[in-house]
Amino acid sequence: MNITSALFKCSSQKLSQIPADGRPEFAFIGRSNVGKSSLINLLTDRPSLAKVSGTPGKTRLINHFLINDRWYLVDLPGYGYARVSKNLRGEFGKLITDYVTRCEKLHFLFVLVDSRLEPQRIDLDFIRMLGMEGVPFGVVFTKSDKLSSNQLASNLARYKRVLLEEWEELPPFFVTSSEKKQGRETILGFIEECLQNC
Repeated sequence: MNITSALFKCSSQKLSQIPADGRPEFAFIGRSNVGKSSLINLLTDRPSLAKVSGTPGKTRLINHFLINDRWYLVDLPGYGYARVSKNLRGEFGKLITDYVTRCEKLHFLFVLVDSRLEPQRIDLDFIRMLGMEGVPFGVVFTKSDKLSSNQLASNLARYKRVLLEEWEELPPFFVTSSEKKQGRETILGFIEECLQNC
């Protein structure tokens, strides 16, 4: 897919505020500091489209970016970051849950996990919820450049083993590195294929 335009459309703090023009949406979510903004900037080839911050938990709203006037790339708040108030964390949780379970235009959700870490309970709990709600999703492994090829293969295999303890079929896996610009074509190709089947 060739991205010719990527425009910020709006930020929303509740589901009723998101665009209602019927375009399909592809959303990105993950724990705070997993590299989501860097990945979005890589995918769109716009270095500052999504704000990259040294402070985790900066995305607190649902951000819509209109891509090629055809579909929305949706930047969702990170989950599991402790330095915001408990009340705000509750709001983030409701905002995220409302979007992923009730947004009819959500075509696919990319769940980002840090490829360097063993499977984290918060990610597995979130993935389990997606399965129970029937939300189509894939797992995106970020920061793959921080590992050797053997370490990466081992960590991916471990993740698959853990998921297969509960899942009969694995979701799509994507391996990315914003530093090395890895994974862009794979994810955009997947989105293009989805759009053709919309």
